[in-house]
Amino acid sequence: MTGEWSLWRAQIAAIMRLEIRKSFLNKRGFVVYLLAAMPVIVWVLHALVMRARGRQCNFGEDLHMFAAIFQFFFLRLFIFFGCVAIFMNLFRGEILQKSLHYYFLAPVRREVLLVGKFLAGLVAAFTIFGLSVLLQIGALLWHVDSNTASQYLSQSGGFGHLAGYLAVTLLACVGYGSVFLAAGMFFRNPLVSAAAVVIWEGISSILPATLQKFTIIHYLQSLAPVPASPPKGAIPLEILFFMPERTPAPLAVLGLLALTAALLIVAARRARRMQIDYAAE
Repeated sequence: MTGEWSLWRAQIAAIMRLEIRKSFLNKRGFVVYLLAAMPVIVWVLHALVMRARGRQCNFGEDLHMFAAIFQFFFLRLFIFFGCVAIFMNLFRGEILQKSLHYYFLAPVRREVLLVGKFLAGLVAAFTIFGLSVLLQIGALLWHVDSNTASQYLSQSGGFGHLAGYLAVTLLACVGYGSVFLAAGMFFRNPLVSAAAVVIWEGISSILPATLQKFTIIHYLQSLAPVPASPPKGAIPLEILFFMPERTPAPLAVLGLLALTAALLIVAARRARRMQIDYAAE
């Protein structure tokens, strides 16, 4: 058994080396890089405007604005669609390129192949969007004076917030990655499955408590280091995207990992029974 585990680890590492290169250099990678860059550009422009006007912003308001943008846009849109582009094509892209049979002809268990591809996609997604988070916070701190930035980082929990945002980003890539890896195994059209998931995630806050446990965004918003509340005068549609209650962090992490594991098990079973028919694509 030890020998089998060693073989599987070596095979997973080999698959990851091949797939990480594909994930970063994929022709669809431009879309992922653009999605990661958009919120950075927003915060850089905000910093440039404040510096050009010589105005001192309300840093507390900026931090709450960052929390709202992170939960409302970055998680729900940018990471979401970035994971669609990366994970949906781990198997579907190979089928369209008529190259999946090379993996299936190799002496590799299909579950091992799936794990290797998933981990490669996760490394690519977290590297791209984790760097985006760091650049966003860097831009947020750029236009404030050094004393304010230093006090926030060292005395007001800034480093803890940064670690929290990175952790939530990683878990978002894990959760949405498993969703779209599994979707890519079952559906030919990524737009249909992505549209269904985005609607389901969008109505998470108005679902019964039991059904909320089957959404990724419920766990991610529970783990966000700074809770985001709807702005004053927000319309009812905006309020839908903010959580009335947060699940305790340990339960949120366990719930998200359990949901991810269930999706990967379903995808692994599908991979075992998968038959390649390029003519049908």
